[in-house]
Amino acid sequence: MDNTLQKTHRYWEWRTIVALFIGYALFYFVRKNLSVAIPAMEAELGITKTQLGIFLTLNQVIYGASRFVNGMLVDRFSKKKIMSLGLLLTCVANLLICLSPKLNGVLNLLDAEGRATMGLVYLIGSLWVINGYLQGMGVPPCVSLLAHWIKPSELATKQSVWNVSHSIGAGAVVALCGFLLDHFGYSAWYLCFIVPALIALIGVPVLWFGLKDDPSEVGLPPVEQMDENKENGSGEDLLANVSRSKYNRIVNRMVYGNPYIWILAVSNFCIYVIRLMILDWGASFLTEIKGLDIAKAGGLLASTELVGGTLGMLLAGWISDKVFKSKAHRTCFFCIIFATLSFFIFWKSSSITMSFIFLVLSAFFIYGPQALFGSCASQQATKYAAGTGNGIIGILGYLSSVVSGVMFGAKAEAGGWESVFPIAIAFGVVGAIVIGLMWNAPATGYEKLNRIVKEM
Repeated sequence: MDNTLQKTHRYWEWRTIVALFIGYALFYFVRKNLSVAIPAMEAELGITKTQLGIFLTLNQVIYGASRFVNGMLVDRFSKKKIMSLGLLLTCVANLLICLSPKLNGVLNLLDAEGRATMGLVYLIGSLWVINGYLQGMGVPPCVSLLAHWIKPSELATKQSVWNVSHSIGAGAVVALCGFLLDHFGYSAWYLCFIVPALIALIGVPVLWFGLKDDPSEVGLPPVEQMDENKENGSGEDLLANVSRSKYNRIVNRMVYGNPYIWILAVSNFCIYVIRLMILDWGASFLTEIKGLDIAKAGGLLASTELVGGTLGMLLAGWISDKVFKSKAHRTCFFCIIFATLSFFIFWKSSSITMSFIFLVLSAFFIYGPQALFGSCASQQATKYAAGTGNGIIGILGYLSSVVSGVMFGAKAEAGGWESVFPIAIAFGVVGAIVIGLMWNAPATGYEKLNRIVKEM
């Protein structure tokens, strides 16, 4: 392969990774801010855990559906346009949440004591649900662009680098919001929406001007053609001359009729129960059962993301490509086992130090699958259906919010957090068993795709 061509590809590959890293980290600024604002919104507005749990559940369910819809769209339309528009509009939704109590003069949103009426609950809840759809315009363009720009034999490692953006974004915003509430008090809960939204707007031009949808736009060949691993296909554009009807049949077989995609999706559902419990309710159970103040709880949650999540994703990607020969599903199996065990020890620990260590370890192991399920789906569905394959993974993952959101919120309100932890741990055990069924799966679906194309 021509050396100049390789250098040009490397430049655009890393330009894409960096732009997506910045853009998606900023998506998290206007997504995980609510989890830190929850205690303040309970105290200042009187919104209950059950009501907040409903917000979280509807947001995540709509988010999962949006990832599915937008997964299909990015396989057919401009990826950078979809992602740029999504980030812009999700910032607008957060700004509207911040401003919603100001509408009390027009609508009956606050009672005489300044507590939320059901009108304000419905307004904020509706905006957060809309935000869920807009957030679903973030991941599908990322996984599709990464599959188009990164060689299949390097996808797990380099997609894990991009996945660190989840932890950087979530960790930074929980630390930021924890600082704002500690410094200005719970009455300034609205700052948890306006400040992250204004910061996140920076990402819109980064995505718009930093990305190209496909190597062909800059005169480069398909990425498989540059991969020395012959298991990844011929390197030709296999679907260049395939009709729309045949393309749809291929997607059906590579995604909807692919048992590996469904195994990944079910296992993702299970581990997301624990992940979302930490992200969405962490500030609540750390203050209520571990006795931390909001600033310390925010700092601990930031550590789970910035330390545990970052290291976990990077190491998981490297192990997948170097130890398991790009069979990332094997790494996921071990990660889910250790994530569940770490979360169990965190729950049972009476020491703040041990609680800190094992909550960070929980994130360390949880974010292995978080980083790898997307690359697994991209590998099994191939770059031609990476968005759709990840859409299936996404919708099942975020349907888990039915459990982690409204169910856990209601149970915590009725019986305390001690009644919630055993359920989350049980889901972790099931997730490990399910992904274990995929142990002997091939690293990618390109050989299968070759066979399907030849049969047509």
